[in-house]
Amino acid sequence: MAKKEELDPETLALIHWCIEVEGFLVAGGATQAQAQEHIEEQVEWFTDQFYDGLTPEEAAKEALA
Repeated sequence: MAKKEELDPETLALIHWCIEVEGFLVAGGATQAQAQEHIEEQVEWFTDQFYDGLTPEEAAKEALA
């Protein structure tokens, strides 16, 4: 019986961080669909911002700039 694959804590933290970024993008004027699409299209950039220590709000501001 295969064990259900679990995400490691770091991956979970990144996912939750991106969800927070999405909220700030929406607050900045994007629709939820636009915010999700942008994060998906720019996932490497957002991942870099996460590992560089930016807050979700800072990353959203950079993305909206």
